[in-house]
Amino acid sequence: MTTQLSSKSLEHISRKLREIRNRKNLSQEDVARLSDISTNYYAGIERGEENPTVAVIERICKSLNVKSSSILPF
Repeated sequence: MTTQLSSKSLEHISRKLREIRNRKNLSQEDVARLSDISTNYYAGIERGEENPTVAVIERICKSLNVKSSSILPF
């Protein structure tokens, strides 16, 4: 079963990721490399165009050294 996040949730996640990444002075490429995902995929997540899995969100949070609660809207 695949569950899609709502557009409102994707918007929240993308905004928070961009804020955290900018605060840490990292590029999208840096975060993608640290998360072991493609830069295009990460950029799509930040634009709210991609619907990442929990595993991908976990890897991104670890690479940014933040708790998932700091980016998830629930």
